[in-house]
Amino acid sequence: MINRGFYTLFYKETLRFYKVALQTIVAPIITTLLYFLVFSHVLRDRVMAFDEMSYTSFLIPGLVMMTIIQNSFANSSSSLIQSKISGNIVFVLLSPLSYVEFFMAFMLAAVVRGVVVGMGVFIIAVCFVPLPVHSFVFLLIFAVLCSATLGTLGIIAGIWAEKFDQLAGFQNFVIMPLSFLSGVFYSIHSLPAFWQAISHLNPFFYMIDGFRYGFFGLSDVSPWISLGVVLSAFAGLAFLAIRLLKQGYKLRY
Repeated sequence: MINRGFYTLFYKETLRFYKVALQTIVAPIITTLLYFLVFSHVLRDRVMAFDEMSYTSFLIPGLVMMTIIQNSFANSSSSLIQSKISGNIVFVLLSPLSYVEFFMAFMLAAVVRGVVVGMGVFIIAVCFVPLPVHSFVFLLIFAVLCSATLGTLGIIAGIWAEKFDQLAGFQNFVIMPLSFLSGVFYSIHSLPAFWQAISHLNPFFYMIDGFRYGFFGLSDVSPWISLGVVLSAFAGLAFLAIRLLKQGYKLRY
């Protein structure tokens, strides 16, 4: 049976972004579609993708996953920093919720937003370019697991940050560069050997490559390796987030 406190917090977190859907759902979809229109037009004859695959088709899964990543992180991180600054985080901490339930509510709300925005981008993009589906299971696993991983990272960033400037710096100097340099707009096989090696150090690369495999059955590395990397990242971040919540790090003053 679902704990009512957990359900209430989860409902509150989903309602928070639903009430401003124009900003949290519609705006990211439009921004990503602008990326799609610009990059597909400019780079389709200049960037090599997989054999016998159009660049436009190659681009869509990467953009969908990039949208999932960025919005999952934004949801949990912004919610926590707002609650800390306004002071209402104390009411959540005083409720009879375990640290795991607190974590799960914020993380699952981030998953919902990330997946909803990603689906919106996908539905509109396939109106322009139809895509095959090689493995629906891999698509679902990577969409949910990657959004959960970034939602968890958002919780950690929200706990760590003391003001919006710090959170914006984390997003601008960590999340954005890692997502843009993860193979969204290119296959890493088109890079020199040194930069291919650097790309393999980027966990976002495995998220996008595994998700792309779900569509085409093709990937730069084994999808099982990608799944292992993402699972390991989620487990490590979840452990850290729950530990920080249990300690009350920068939450209890």
